[in-house]
Amino acid sequence: MDIDGFWDLIERSGRETDTRRARVAWLERHLSGLSAEEIVDYDTFWTITTNRACTWDMYALFCIVFDGPSTDGFEYFVNWLVSLGRETFEMVVDRPDRVVELPEVEHLRELQRSFFRGYRRTWRSEDGAFRLVRIALRRREIWPGEVYPGYEALGYVTFDPYLKVTGFETDHLGEAVRARGVIGKFPFVTVNDEPDGEEWDFGDEAEIARRLPLVARRYDSS
Repeated sequence: MDIDGFWDLIERSGRETDTRRARVAWLERHLSGLSAEEIVDYDTFWTITTNRACTWDMYALFCIVFDGPSTDGFEYFVNWLVSLGRETFEMVVDRPDRVVELPEVEHLRELQRSFFRGYRRTWRSEDGAFRLVRIALRRREIWPGEVYPGYEALGYVTFDPYLKVTGFETDHLGEAVRARGVIGKFPFVTVNDEPDGEEWDFGDEAEIARRLPLVARRYDSS
């Protein structure tokens, strides 16, 4: 399997299924029909691809626009970017703030606006004092699961197929990928596993405007 074959599976899995769960099952089914070497190929290209998006600028974009500082959430966000297909991924990987131009992200923004428009204010008595609280009238989740900008399960689709084909657990698969000289950047939890690029202060308005101008124009980063 080459990089084109990897992206073909990613994109076909999206076209031929209707839900995230079905998409994961589709990939697991197809990967189970491949050789162990091809499954390692897929996992290698997955790692190479997600590594490209593991940068400080991309992490800043995630923190400002989506979910706040969360290393796990950032990893699942990058998985979601891959799920959108090769053209979209390539568009944003070197210019992270182009994420805000995606129709999927504009849809998320509209869901967010609708969620907060669906709040009303009321007063509640607690311990003899009245405090202002908000009660959601429409839904509990801002972003339903099928559009949520994170896709954890997509990163695990090689695990069961590799076990079925080889009898080995995922640690063995990881070793096979590393034996090819490819080391994943996720999850980054130590100083030695930080994203690529220069770390910077995500709360610095001037730096946001310089590094992520589209984000600075469209979002309140405070």
